[in-house]
Amino acid sequence: MRKTKEEAQKTKEKILTGALDCFSEQGYFNTSLDEIAKRAAVTRGAIYWHFKNKPEIFDALHGLLHEPFIQLILEDLEHDTEEPISQLKLLCIKLLNNLDENKTKTRIMKLFFECDYSGHLAQFKKTHQDKKLNSLKLFEQYFERAIQRKQLNPKTDPQILTLTLHCFLKGLLFEYLSGLELINIKKDGTKLINQFFEGLNQCHKAKP
Repeated sequence: MRKTKEEAQKTKEKILTGALDCFSEQGYFNTSLDEIAKRAAVTRGAIYWHFKNKPEIFDALHGLLHEPFIQLILEDLEHDTEEPISQLKLLCIKLLNNLDENKTKTRIMKLFFECDYSGHLAQFKKTHQDKKLNSLKLFEQYFERAIQRKQLNPKTDPQILTLTLHCFLKGLLFEYLSGLELINIKKDGTKLINQFFEGLNQCHKAKP
């Protein structure tokens, strides 16, 4: 009997979850397809039905993290508000809270934070880097809109501001994912984001 789309999707999700479990516990290179199949409670044939090989599973996990992230930003950008900086601040808070509430996303992000793209994972390095650069371009639009509305100094460089925000968020996430409990997203996440944007407004606000 042929599987329905829903059954096929459930099997694919089980494979990705099983792979994430294995990669997180013993590392990508120490994990075999047999171990993924066992953890996911599927056959090797089921894995090959959805994925050509282990690297393709790795890439699919990246998509599972990145695609909803991009979609959320695109949907937010559709709302051209009068206060784009405040809009961006609220988006950053939402992204942090979503990450903290979704432990699967947290585990995937930790996996890619620790990835050095060596061996046959090198084939994904440029593609994943390009996706990151494209996401940064989306963030730039908030700063560009603020400049157009004369809410930021016209000499402000949107690209530099975006990189500054990126480095701040990456550092915050690094501490959060390290497990050292220096950062508590529920307790401190909103305060940290508010503090960053308060400093940004003071440094780059438009002159009257």
